[in-house]
Amino acid sequence: MSSEQAQVSQRDRFWAYVALTKPRIIELLLVTALPTMFLAARGLPGALTIIAVLIGGAFAAAGANTFNSLYDRDIDELMQRTQQRPAVRGLVSLRVGMIQGIALSIASAVILALLTNLLAAGLALAAIAMYAVGYTMLLKRRTSQNIVWGGAAGCMPVLIAWSAVTGSLDWAPVILFLVIFFWTPPHYWPLAIKFREQYATAGVPMLPAVRPLSHVARQIVIYAWVTVLVSLSLIPVAGMGLVYSIGATGLGIMFLVQAYQVQRAVRASSVSSGSDTVDTVDTVDTVDVEAVSMRLFHGSILYLAVLFLLVAVDPFLHLTG
Repeated sequence: MSSEQAQVSQRDRFWAYVALTKPRIIELLLVTALPTMFLAARGLPGALTIIAVLIGGAFAAAGANTFNSLYDRDIDELMQRTQQRPAVRGLVSLRVGMIQGIALSIASAVILALLTNLLAAGLALAAIAMYAVGYTMLLKRRTSQNIVWGGAAGCMPVLIAWSAVTGSLDWAPVILFLVIFFWTPPHYWPLAIKFREQYATAGVPMLPAVRPLSHVARQIVIYAWVTVLVSLSLIPVAGMGLVYSIGATGLGIMFLVQAYQVQRAVRASSVSSGSDTVDTVDTVDTVDVEAVSMRLFHGSILYLAVLFLLVAVDPFLHLTG
């Protein structure tokens, strides 16, 4: 092997370990943490606190995702969309991967403890345990409600961010936690609709893989409604101004419209397929359903990102009626 080939191999191996951490998921988590700090400080928090939360939070998420990637390598191998992940392809050592996960988790707690406070550090460790053990090991392969309860780990950055700034918790971060908690199912189930056959093949009881699409669509609409209502409850709880109030209302309408579009697509596909009931998954023509579902999936990301942007901006442009 030439030195150039060896260098390429080492570079590929480096990026394989980076891929274990699922960087795109980390980005979404940090999008919620930074605005929460602005709301907690009612303006700009200290630069050191911002740096500590962003780096410590990223390390916590990276550590948890590393454990998840390693543990799920057997089912990832059975799903076409995950077959190229590094743990499946054998591009990473399980031993080194575990060391990476442990090191990132410890580094996260140390950074938050030293630069913010023990509460933030403890919440970070709790988030890692919730995702790596609670979701990955206990829930994902055992219940169709896996993403509902397992998604709680993805809500923890707002609690970590708030406690890092204030040293305590309050109702406002709890509301933000619940927004992400109830948002997770209508965000992830549309993606799971597209890949439900792969989940079934892998033996993962994701809701769209084990229940009729009509049931999944109803659940998406219900959770979307709860998400929007909870987001609006932040207005009186945190004293949000017009910027957030008007923006959250408009975003909520958009989110609900897309959720109802999924439900209508399921019903229309059932009728066009000649099925007497929308509760028979096998008779549903899902081409249009999958397309509409993916629009909701991408739309839900935009919804959450812009909603938290409003959370960040509102303290600086606190306009009241």
